[in-house]
Amino acid sequence: MGTITFPGKISLSLLLDPDKINENELPDILDVATRCRVDFIMAGGSITFNSVDNLIHLIKESCRIPVILFPGNLLQLSREADKILLLSLISGRNPELLIGNHVIAAPYLKNLRDKLISVGYILISCGPRTSVEYISQTEAIPGDKPDIAVATAMAGEMLGLNMIYLEAGSGALSTVPVSLINAVRENISVPLAVGGGIQTRNDVEIIYKAGANLIVLGNGCEKNPALLADACSARDKIRLLSE
Repeated sequence: MGTITFPGKISLSLLLDPDKINENELPDILDVATRCRVDFIMAGGSITFNSVDNLIHLIKESCRIPVILFPGNLLQLSREADKILLLSLISGRNPELLIGNHVIAAPYLKNLRDKLISVGYILISCGPRTSVEYISQTEAIPGDKPDIAVATAMAGEMLGLNMIYLEAGSGALSTVPVSLINAVRENISVPLAVGGGIQTRNDVEIIYKAGANLIVLGNGCEKNPALLADACSARDKIRLLSE
């Protein structure tokens, strides 16, 4: 597959949860992802009932899109992915998700350093409490407090994290506010990823224009399969405009 540049200048990723994806529907989803030239497929979720290794194997059997591990907990660690996001939940104050789990995972990940991407994971409140907030036992940064989000992202970059990820949460009613995305983009130099609450092509275009390098789609594609093709079309448009 060669060297994988993650996330790239303008990229799009499809997030597949091993506990939500229907294996019978997976080939069709991956066929659409391949035809639309999705840049990456992320594998992971908040709760673990099904094996993430099994999902990764199924993805690799069906397509050649690079697979990125998005571990929701320690049970989702895997050596099978092409890249592994080492997530630190810097918007919260749960010590286990800031460093505790990383200490436990370090011996397992010791020989996979070339695959690791350290990520400052920032939850942004965009409606009712999300599954991520409940499971992580942390409070999201209010969407109308961009100064807190900016300071948090800056701190993450200063600590040496490779990427900042602004997350509205699975099933969020709205996206991360554009003004907040723009404010964070203006104050950090590392790549910026945005996910959660994205439902339309217009959402995708606006988020890219606000400064996101990577957009992550999940639940929105489950509810509206056409969203994936629309999102990739919007990505291609933004790429052309940025050249």
